[in-house]
Amino acid sequence: MKRTRAMATLRRSWRLLRSFRFEQSQPAVFYGGLAEDSAALIDALSRDHSLSLTGARVLDVGGGPGYFASAFSQRGASYVGLEPDVGEMAAAGISVAQAVRGDGTRLPFADGTFDITYSSNVAEHIPNPWDMGEEMLRVTKPGGLVLLSYTVWLGPFGGHETGLWEHYVGGEFARDRYTRRHGHPPKNVFGTSLFALSARAGLDWAHNITEGGPHTLLATFPRYHPAWAWWVTKVPVLREFLASNLVLVLRA
Repeated sequence: MKRTRAMATLRRSWRLLRSFRFEQSQPAVFYGGLAEDSAALIDALSRDHSLSLTGARVLDVGGGPGYFASAFSQRGASYVGLEPDVGEMAAAGISVAQAVRGDGTRLPFADGTFDITYSSNVAEHIPNPWDMGEEMLRVTKPGGLVLLSYTVWLGPFGGHETGLWEHYVGGEFARDRYTRRHGHPPKNVFGTSLFALSARAGLDWAHNITEGGPHTLLATFPRYHPAWAWWVTKVPVLREFLASNLVLVLRA
């Protein structure tokens, strides 16, 4: 994990943290930066595990309006984005040649199609995220990488746009307070398109799916933390509040 740790600096963490405020108002700023960071992260992880993005077939499950395609293509990858929502795919007016509409829990691809399968900030938006995780493993070639990254509910960004503290009172409270204040429901509606997903749930799934089987759990770490703070994922309870986004890295 030498390359991955090297890119996980405090400066990077601060840059990503500052970009969060633009998610709703200037999505190109937020998602453009996140796309570049995602491609760099996967490039580093690939190299750390004797793989390469150059020439790799990459599936992005829930890639949204296409900001990620350019970042991966610039690194020589053959990028395929999958998104269930047609409106979301076209939201930024970006044309992606290899964009597929589909359900992450029933991926429309044959077994072993991709070298790297990736999903960022999708698991917390569906009621059955581990079905998606198993599908991601299925469509990845043996020896390839699967990266599943998601927002932890009790972290500061668990409520998404509904606020930094409101979700600690409850998801329904945060949803309803946002609706009263803004005159319309949030984009991410608790119980419908936003769910309380814990760090423990992801770690338990990763350990269970790799126990005694062909898959291997390679790493777990908080995505937006500097490398010297990765230890928080090893501490029960504390990781729920401090690991705002958990990354699970598996070998298919």
